[in-house]
Amino acid sequence: MGVVSVFTENRIKWPNLIVFTVVMFSGLYGFTLVPQVKALTLIWVFVCAFGGALGVTAGVHRLWTHRAYKARLPLKIFLAILNTLSLQTSILSWSINHRAHHKYSETDADPHNSKRGFFFSHVGWFLIKEHPAVLEKRKTIDASDLLNDEVVMFQYRYYVQLIILVGLLFPIAVPTLLWGESFSYSFFLCMARFFHQMNCMSMVNSVAHLWGKRPFEKDIGPADNPLTAFLTIGEGYHNFHHVFPHDYRASESGVYFNPSTVFIDLMAKLGLAYDLRVMSKQVLERRRLRNDLKL
Repeated sequence: MGVVSVFTENRIKWPNLIVFTVVMFSGLYGFTLVPQVKALTLIWVFVCAFGGALGVTAGVHRLWTHRAYKARLPLKIFLAILNTLSLQTSILSWSINHRAHHKYSETDADPHNSKRGFFFSHVGWFLIKEHPAVLEKRKTIDASDLLNDEVVMFQYRYYVQLIILVGLLFPIAVPTLLWGESFSYSFFLCMARFFHQMNCMSMVNSVAHLWGKRPFEKDIGPADNPLTAFLTIGEGYHNFHHVFPHDYRASESGVYFNPSTVFIDLMAKLGLAYDLRVMSKQVLERRRLRNDLKL
């Protein structure tokens, strides 16, 4: 399914399309400014990008969506701040959508169903109104744990204010006020960071559902894609993740590039993360062998 068919067969979410267009062109312009900005600004942009990515990977994805480990309150607050910095919707909305994605993967009830084509799964799903099956099945997702989480609900209630403060004003103000970077440069570099991060994270829905190896289950779309894993600090081993979604590593530990797992391991050593859930090597090998025997 191509770009044209996506927009002709569905109704456009105009506010989302306008925001996406502004971010895209502002972000692309921001990339052209990279040679002109101060070195400290580039370092700051990288820190914000890495922090925001952790807020998605270690935070809303592995902690809140899949409950792959537990976190003490200080870590939960820290990850919620980083998630807000990423500008990737609230923890509550993101988690419910992602649970629906796993439960109804690659069907009409999947919010970003890869069967509808690369463009749709990458960004089109955000720009058009949901398939009726998504609206219906999303209501069946159990979100009681999220609704009872004070950190999740605080962020949800004040999300608009928080994204303005944490997602936009904070990353722009730091280089402007602390080392005299141009406000316009700071703004456009912030947009470049957001545009880059949005596309990298979207690769999990698109690229990692189309191309890569499938060592644990041949009969599903999700695949282990090293490029996606690199750009998303460990989220690209999607065949592993869809077969073992509650493993906090989201990949085979010790084999792949996975800074998100390193971060969670560090938090565990500090006593801030605990009850880390993993699949044993025996289970992994049995699953791999069973997959290899499939025709």
